[in-house]
Amino acid sequence: MDSVRSDRNGASSRIPVALKILIAGGFGAGKTTMVGSVSEIRPLQTEEVLTGVEGADDTGGVEGKTTTTVTMDFGRITITEDLQLYLFGTPGQDRFWFLWDELSEGALGAVVLADTRRLADCFPSIDYFEQRGTPFVVAVNCFDPDQRFGADAVGRALDLDEGVPVVLFDAREPMGARNVLIELVEYVARRQLAAAASR
Repeated sequence: MDSVRSDRNGASSRIPVALKILIAGGFGAGKTTMVGSVSEIRPLQTEEVLTGVEGADDTGGVEGKTTTTVTMDFGRITITEDLQLYLFGTPGQDRFWFLWDELSEGALGAVVLADTRRLADCFPSIDYFEQRGTPFVVAVNCFDPDQRFGADAVGRALDLDEGVPVVLFDAREPMGARNVLIELVEYVARRQLAAAASR
């Protein structure tokens, strides 16, 4: 469904289809890093310094983390001439989850980032998208070479529904992040084709 418009000289140009993708996951899983590494525009970030209030943020396993997303991250990536993805990184702590309903409105799907040092932190994101019927892929952020686990092992640990893709990548690497987004778009397309065939 491309739109075509003409400029003042009569030349036509395509308006690419823009799809909304959520980047979710637990505190410190790499959401801001992923959006920043893959975005072709300067990403909008709403990072603030951690409060330091005891019990407000669990930094176990991510002791070096000093900031957190308080609203969202936003970036954009062009996949093809006809397709752009708008990326919305969600805040990770539960005190900001009231924003998720607004951010997820109209989303094609989601990427749930998993950090194997704190794997349980991605369960709330998975539950949220399963309850809403939002397609998602799990992207395991492999920034610690000593904490590598295979995609199948992570999928079993998370008790994912059959067919939910699990991808290993490094959120700091633009091509890896791009491949995760392509995997999500292809997964959504496969689900839509299967749903159409079953009608």
